[in-house]
Amino acid sequence: MVPTLKYKNTFPVEGGNFDNAGVISLQIKNIIRDMGFPDDIQRRAAIAIYESELNIISYARAGNINVRIAPHLICIDAADEGPGIEDIDRAMKDGYSTANDRIREMGFGAGMGLSNIKKCSDKFEIISETNKGTHLKILIDIN
Repeated sequence: MVPTLKYKNTFPVEGGNFDNAGVISLQIKNIIRDMGFPDDIQRRAAIAIYESELNIISYARAGNINVRIAPHLICIDAADEGPGIEDIDRAMKDGYSTANDRIREMGFGAGMGLSNIKKCSDKFEIISETNKGTHLKILIDIN
């Protein structure tokens, strides 16, 4: 049975545009709050979306974050047109980063993004193809 959606939207993310970092995650956090979801669900969704936004902005030409909210589930799909991830196991380790100096000088690129997303997810899947892009599938169970 497919759950009834309470909210659905797709947000484009422009690669390299750090001025907009966090805009989508804040917007979704506010929507989830206004729907009456608990603080921990708001926090987990906001972190997962924020880290997904930053990854697209930092590494890809462009991407989209698709958010679907059902009564007991938040589904987040973040897909980008970027270089892909060569070694997913390595990229999942805390502190591993391929960020360049420019990204690090802005205070990003600490190598915690993917592991933070996984910690905030009840189910997390990463699909990546070198020179094509990366797709993150994130589920947060509200039960």
